[in-house]
Amino acid sequence: MENSTIDRAKEIFEQEISELTKVSANIDEHFSLVVDTLYACKGKIVVMGIGKTGLVGRKIASSFASTGTPAVFVNAVEAVHGDLGVITADDVALLVSNSGATNEILAVIDPLRQLGCKLIAMTGDKQSPLAQRCDLVLSVHVDKEACPLGLAPTTSTTATLLMGDALMVCLMEKRHFRAENFAVYHPGGALGRKLLGRVENYMYPSVPHVMTDTPFRELVCEMTRHHLGMTMVYQPSVIGNQPSACVGIITDGDLRRAIQKYDDLHITAADVMTKGYKHISKDALLSEALAVMDRYNITTLAVTETQDSDEIIGIISIHHIIDFA
Repeated sequence: MENSTIDRAKEIFEQEISELTKVSANIDEHFSLVVDTLYACKGKIVVMGIGKTGLVGRKIASSFASTGTPAVFVNAVEAVHGDLGVITADDVALLVSNSGATNEILAVIDPLRQLGCKLIAMTGDKQSPLAQRCDLVLSVHVDKEACPLGLAPTTSTTATLLMGDALMVCLMEKRHFRAENFAVYHPGGALGRKLLGRVENYMYPSVPHVMTDTPFRELVCEMTRHHLGMTMVYQPSVIGNQPSACVGIITDGDLRRAIQKYDDLHITAADVMTKGYKHISKDALLSEALAVMDRYNITTLAVTETQDSDEIIGIISIHHIIDFA
């Protein structure tokens, strides 16, 4: 019995994935028009729905709002009983209905028109009354629900949720929404609190380091020992065994490129390293560190006492920042 249940669960996953692939294949220029319309909105995005799709709509609105696109969810039933008052002519209404024939959704169209809103339909039927009466249409049509009776919203709500996620991500990218913005919008969440923290409190104080003349095998061991995917490279000091100035960095990417480039790995850190390195002061916010990493497409930063200092006192890693559990 247990195995048959597991097999059935996998079948449901496979069925929904198959239907979602079809939805993806049908995305066309209308999607771009919708993204442009939402991006250009001078007010807020008003997502409307009822029932199961209403719950999905609420999540879509919440995702928009938390990633830089002002949005609210309004239940369509409540809308015609006074909640339309939160909507203005500068807003864009995103009406969500799988059938496109839900009476409560259709009932808000004329009032929204009178308010001067632009209307976008997200529906499973491009020929439905809702689709015909909106300015733009996003199709989330699926051929079959995962429900064996074909009645309970399953695959259709998944498709709607995923379409909302696609809109959200595209809008984030158009707005250049970054982790530091996320921190401001999520000060009460674990990740938000962490991003508003100081680099000093989250850095690794043990700095992986090798000398320019360190053999390849030894530098790989040093990187492996620290589990940061990098090591700083110093110029050997002429006095004792202490390093002097840091002259570069070696990352996992540098190692892969070295393996491809050199047939004989009897090479040193100087042959592998990237000259120079990015750094941030210990007093900077984690959100600032993440912004620097994003700008330069890197995953670690050297931490210095001050921004003008050359002394490296720690390492901050993007993987540590996002691993907030």
